[in-house]
Amino acid sequence: MAFERINQKDWYKVLGAKPSDSPAELKRKYQKLALMYHPDKQEADVPAGEVEERVQRFIEVDQAWKILGNEETKKEYDLQQREDNLTKEWPLHAQIYLEDMSWNEDEQLYTLSCRCGGNYSVFKSETKDVSLVCCDTCSLVIEIL
Repeated sequence: MAFERINQKDWYKVLGAKPSDSPAELKRKYQKLALMYHPDKQEADVPAGEVEERVQRFIEVDQAWKILGNEETKKEYDLQQREDNLTKEWPLHAQIYLEDMSWNEDEQLYTLSCRCGGNYSVFKSETKDVSLVCCDTCSLVIEIL
């Protein structure tokens, strides 16, 4: 499942959670909000405009749980969040094709020397999940195309 990145919601914020929360904590926060905003749990005297807002909020909470409540999609979401944060915080040094990096068969590892003398390293098993790689010595980042 690929996530839409443009103006993507912070699903942790939607649940009032943190990435460090345990699965049980995430579930508890989801259940509390789902009960609060569920259309069937609304009082009869709630104004129509507010009912619509609550339904939208419930849909949002449900979407957050679909992503964060599943170990696989949560892992993918967390990786993308980390990647997005890296591009905001770290200078992008270069865009490189994986084929242009050195391949080490024994370690199943791609490497590229950084201008500081350090290395950018990506294990073959990570190549599908990772597009930004930090230098192991300085703060520069490369993007793998």
